[in-house]
Amino acid sequence: MDPEQVVFEGFEGLRLVADVWGDADAWPLLYLHGGGQTRHAWGSTAEKVASQGWQAVTIDLRGHGDSDWAPNGDYSFTAFGGDVVAVVDQLGRPPVLVGASLGGMSALLAEGTSDRTVSSGLILVDITPRTNREGIDRIKSFMTSGLGGFDSLEEAADAIAAYTPQRTRRVNPTGLMKVLRQRDGRWYWHWDPAFIQQDRTEVLPDPLAGLLDVAVSNIHVPTMLVRGLLSDVVDQEGVDHFRATMPGATVVDVAGASHMIAGDRNDAFTDAVVTFLRDEILPTLG
Repeated sequence: MDPEQVVFEGFEGLRLVADVWGDADAWPLLYLHGGGQTRHAWGSTAEKVASQGWQAVTIDLRGHGDSDWAPNGDYSFTAFGGDVVAVVDQLGRPPVLVGASLGGMSALLAEGTSDRTVSSGLILVDITPRTNREGIDRIKSFMTSGLGGFDSLEEAADAIAAYTPQRTRRVNPTGLMKVLRQRDGRWYWHWDPAFIQQDRTEVLPDPLAGLLDVAVSNIHVPTMLVRGLLSDVVDQEGVDHFRATMPGATVVDVAGASHMIAGDRNDAFTDAVVTFLRDEILPTLG
């Protein structure tokens, strides 16, 4: 199965590039990657889910991958959430939102702060309203360490290996060139440096914590949290708080996976998504 590349119009007309898998008439899932990633971060899960009778849309967030960089440097959660709602409207019916880290927070805010229908379900991938600050700081350190670029793909692979010690180190030129671009003889991550230079992370700043409380209280669609048991971003305290504030939500733990679950244990992640779609989403679609 080969995807179709589609361009969506985001908030304020920003051009957002996506791969669309599956039948155009099937119910959609909208995949939203984490900060510093691209639409390719989901591995084979989109194709596998599409083969089960769904339409899977993996999109590059603003400032990432092949999508436009914000001309005004707006990488606020307001903008990311606005992009989600804009793309939802172009899909024609409320998708299941699948969001990892930054994408999950954007999906949560888009669904929970709206007074209209946005999604038919929410899958949060290793992100909760309360997170472990050390894990968030490690993400930021990894992203900022590559701002000066790399001499070679091997050097970039070393940086990835240092951040993901649970994986076997490998240099995959085809895969690396999906997240890197060469400029003036050096390789750079394929996202706008302004994103991280604004002190942007995967979570809301503390003064806006109340907004998350409002969002969580306003989510009434079937919701699932998929947590990597090796994650340093979502700890047990974050899971306990999530269960307490969203008692009807499903929680799935993935052994052997850290924060980037789809990359660490793609099959286990896909199985969790397919099961949730079958048991919790399909019955609500009539």
